Order: sequence, then C-alpha cells, then structure tokens
Amino acid sequence: MLNKNNSNVIENTHSQRPNNRIPIKQVDSPPSGKIHIREQKGYFQRIRTGMNSLLVALFFLLPFVSYQGRQAILFNISDQQFIFFGTTLWPQDFTILAWVLIAAAFLLFFATVFWGRVWCGYLCPQTAWTFMFVWVEEQIEGSRNKRIALDKAPMSLNKILKRTSKHLAWGAIALLTGCGFIAYFIPARALYLDIFTFDASFWISTWVWFFAICTYLNAGWMREQMCLHCCPYSRFQSVMFDANTKTVTYDATRGESRGPRKRKQETSLGDCVDCNLCVDVCPTGIDIRNGLQYECINCGACVDACNQTMAQFGYKPDLISYSSENELVDKAVPFYESYKFLGYGIAALIMLTVIGIDISNRSAIELNIIRDRQTLYRETLTDEVENSFTLKIRNKTQQARHYQIYVSGNSSYQLEGNTRLLINAGELLDYPVTVSADLNELESSRSEIIFTVSEQHSHNQVTQQSNFFSPL
Repeated sequence: MLNKNNSNVIENTHSQRPNNRIPIKQVDSPPSGKIHIREQKGYFQRIRTGMNSLLVALFFLLPFVSYQGRQAILFNISDQQFIFFGTTLWPQDFTILAWVLIAAAFLLFFATVFWGRVWCGYLCPQTAWTFMFVWVEEQIEGSRNKRIALDKAPMSLNKILKRTSKHLAWGAIALLTGCGFIAYFIPARALYLDIFTFDASFWISTWVWFFAICTYLNAGWMREQMCLHCCPYSRFQSVMFDANTKTVTYDATRGESRGPRKRKQETSLGDCVDCNLCVDVCPTGIDIRNGLQYECINCGACVDACNQTMAQFGYKPDLISYSSENELVDKAVPFYESYKFLGYGIAALIMLTVIGIDISNRSAIELNIIRDRQTLYRETLTDEVENSFTLKIRNKTQQARHYQIYVSGNSSYQLEGNTRLLINAGELLDYPVTVSADLNELESSRSEIIFTVSEQHSHNQVTQQSNFFSPL
C-alpha cells in the first residue's frame, strides 16, 4: 500500500516527465445541411468548366457518331457484342476490356501520385453533373445569398414557381442523361424517338427512367454526399500520396495568423484576411485552411477565390495553391524520383503493352468443332471411313466475309460438299461437314485432324484440332 509520501513522489515524478502527447487540433466537420456553392470564376474554373463541358458533350454526342454505316459505339447486349469504331468484341474478347480497365486504374493512380485527386475535380461525372445542376439552380433562384434567403423564406407563389421551375429543369436534364446512357446499349436515334413519343418498350423505358431518377437524386440532392460518404476513391486516395504530390494546399506559414483588415492597412497579421470565400465556393463545404482533408476534390475553386482576394489586397497570389508538402518547405524533388510515380507509371505501361499484344493476337474468325456424338464413324462400300462434324464459325467483323475450309493431318482426308462459305457480319454459322479417308492409309483408330477456316483475299485464318475415328 502506498502512503501519502510515496504518492507525492509519484506525482512529482510524473510532473517532471516531458509531455510526449501529440497535440490535437479540433477541426469542424463539413456542414450537415445543404451546401450553397458560391459561383467563382478564375483560371482553374475555366479549365474545369471546359473539361466538364467537353465530357458532357462527348457523353451525349458519341452515340450519334456513325462508322461504316453503324453506330460507332454500341454495347449490343441482345446480340452479346460490343461495337467500337469498326471493331466488334464478343464475350470471349472481354479480357481486352478487363485489361483496359486495369490500365485505366493504374493511369488514374499514376496521375494521383503527381496531381492528387485531380480526377474528381476535373473529369468525374459526379462533379460535372453537380456543377451543371448548380448552374441551373443559380439561373433560376439567383446567387448564393439569394438561394439561402429563399430557403429561409416562408412558402409563397414566387418560391413555388422558382422551385417548380428548377426541379422541372433538373428533371429534363436527368431524363436526357438517362437516354444518353441507354443510347450506348440501344441504337440512339431510335431510342430518343421512342422515348419522347412514348413508343419505347417497358424495359427500355424502365431503364431510362431508372438512370434519370439516379441522376436527379445524385446531382440535385445528394451532390457532395456522394463524394463524402459513397465514393470509395476518397477513402483510399491518401495511400497514393507522398510528399511530392501536388494538392490544393493552404500555406499556413504565410497566412497565419489570419484576420480581417482594410485594404492597404499595415498589420502584423498573416496574409489570410479570413474572408471565408474559400469555404463558400467549396463544393464539399470544407475549410482548406484546416489542412489536407479527404473531402477535398481538388477542383481549385478555393485557389481562384483566394487569388482574387490576394489581388484585391495587393498580396502575392497562391496563398492557396496546388503545392506539395516538400514545396512548402523548399525541399521539392523531381517527380521522377518518386518511387510511387515510377511504379504506377511502369505498371500502366505494362498494362498498355498487354492490351496491344492481346489486340494484335485477336482473330476476326471464331471456330469451334463439335463431333457427331451419335456415330463415331461410318464405313462405305469403297473402303472409306467417314466422320461427321459441325463447324461453328463466327464472323467477328462488321461486314459479310467469304471463307474457305481446309482439313489437314492425313493426306487422304477429303472434305465432302461445299467448302466455300459466305457468312454475314456477326453471324454464328453452324455448318455440318463430312470428312472421308481411305481406310488403308489410316494408321490407328484415332488420328489427328486439323480444320482451318481462312478468309478469302486475306491472311486472317483460324485452326482447331479434332480427332478422326476409324475401325482399326
């Protein structure tokens, strides 16, 4: 048992030890209510708007692009084929799509190591459609302050008209988006006509309205909640960062201590005038001055807002900027010295090489051989043996092609019937053939036979091995 003196000694000893606890700073979480984004113009917003506009335009226009008389990009689920500018991929070719997705992932990681979460800010469809819906909202309900006032205002005819107009506009955009998405699976020209004349089938209409409702909810209501709570990329992006990753960063050494002041006023405060514009323009409602946060989508809106304020006060720009941790302490190193940057870059190159090899080895003809399972062989009166096969030949191109069938293995193999075929674009032809051989020239009861299907006037061909049976 400890006496009073021992207790005092222990207390004094603890009081003399250095405090090794990590200091904790209380950071306010993003607001849980609706975030009204303040419109911001500037260099990075022009880039973002241009890239978002290009993304949206390509999304809607690509299904209307024709190539060789057909829709250039079409996922034809009913026929189980993916058409991409004259190239048709079938289910057995979908390994190419898998490689493409893997390569795209490594390219995204490669860009993330250098530029941070730049995909989210400039190319993500969620960001593009969110800003589109915010723009519609601003055109109808007014600026940020007017929208906040309208939210607080009692229900009136003016408020009902504005809200109804906004949601009708959102609904129209969402419906067009649903049509635009399904147009990659159904021929676009017929789809839009059928949807807006109410002639579409039940399932087509269901899928269009399903994606329209998802767009309306995501871009109109959820917005930043998708980035904060649903998107997995925001959760694991930090593992790809290093000290050389350029992210939207607040220079606390230069900006603190922050505080308001008049223009051209001499002050001992830092350059941050605490105008809060960086928070007002943020799509996710965070304060970048609290440090790197997973909610930041690197859209650069706060950079443009801060630079605008710095210009008004005559201060240097880039208090908030795309900077790395090393740049802030003047220890920047070349990006090519980053192991993550090199690793992801090499992995992306390997994946692109694999895609190239896979595409170069891809055949435009598919051949499967099915033997007659009822009878292994038939003997004729002329001492010949016949075997029956069914050749399943698919023309994997988008044009009709002429093909020639050959057999090899034993010199006495003979194909009975027509060996020249015309197969339409994308057609899978079941073609029965009979192969005969001289019984005296066969060496065993089971011999190897090779079928070759070759496209006429081309080097494209495919071969497959089977067995020829005889009574030996």
